[in-house]
Amino acid sequence: MSILDRFRLDGRRAVITGGTRGLGLAMAQALGEAGAELVVTSRNTENLKQAHQLLSACSPKVEVVQADLATPQGAEIFCSFVLEKLSPIDILINNVGGRRINHPTEEMPLDQWMQIVDLNLNQAFVCTKMIGGAMLPRGYGRVINIASISGLVAGGQMRGRSYETCKAGLAMFTKAVAADWAPHGVTVNAIAPGTFLTDTNRRWFKERPELKTDIESRTPMGRLGEPEEIAGLALYLASDASSYTTGSLMVVDGGRILW
Repeated sequence: MSILDRFRLDGRRAVITGGTRGLGLAMAQALGEAGAELVVTSRNTENLKQAHQLLSACSPKVEVVQADLATPQGAEIFCSFVLEKLSPIDILINNVGGRRINHPTEEMPLDQWMQIVDLNLNQAFVCTKMIGGAMLPRGYGRVINIASISGLVAGGQMRGRSYETCKAGLAMFTKAVAADWAPHGVTVNAIAPGTFLTDTNRRWFKERPELKTDIESRTPMGRLGEPEEIAGLALYLASDASSYTTGSLMVVDGGRILW
């Protein structure tokens, strides 16, 4: 088998949570182009329709599932559906996450802290437990968690610190589960992105252009990432090319955390 053949995903089925836009869509497209069947989620029906149309042009089969993974209960409902209707799953990318609250730690109510923990950490645990756990009896699987450089360094513009805490927790969860599952043929790795020019960030930077300039000035490459620049790493971790890689946290940030 040639090295390029080891990146092929023919006959594999991948779940990408939050796979209808931004980094999730870019990763889904890469896996689809490599031959994987895709299952992507979103809360937004219009995003699902658009993603289905785009991904169907590159993947042999695409399933879209409307799901709200903002809570562990929502994640359980989604996973139960996937396991009942769309199994077997060979690849899981836990991509759902975000930071919707920016209150200082000393002012943040506990319920708002828990909202961020549920969105960024607890739902990833549920999906890993249920969908990743179902890989163990088959002796093969790939779990990829989307962490963040915010789990490695404290961002100057953030408040409340719930997001950084969750992403750091997700990175350690990745390593611990990787150790447990390595004997069973299931690898577990994480990607820590820096700042990328997703549609959401483009809208944010339009309102706060000085923030974009500030981040660029503190990035050795002098620019922000494009979503497709994370796709190659996701494909590597999802494929047989990464067969001896597990428990890794791989940073993709243009050198941002070097300074």
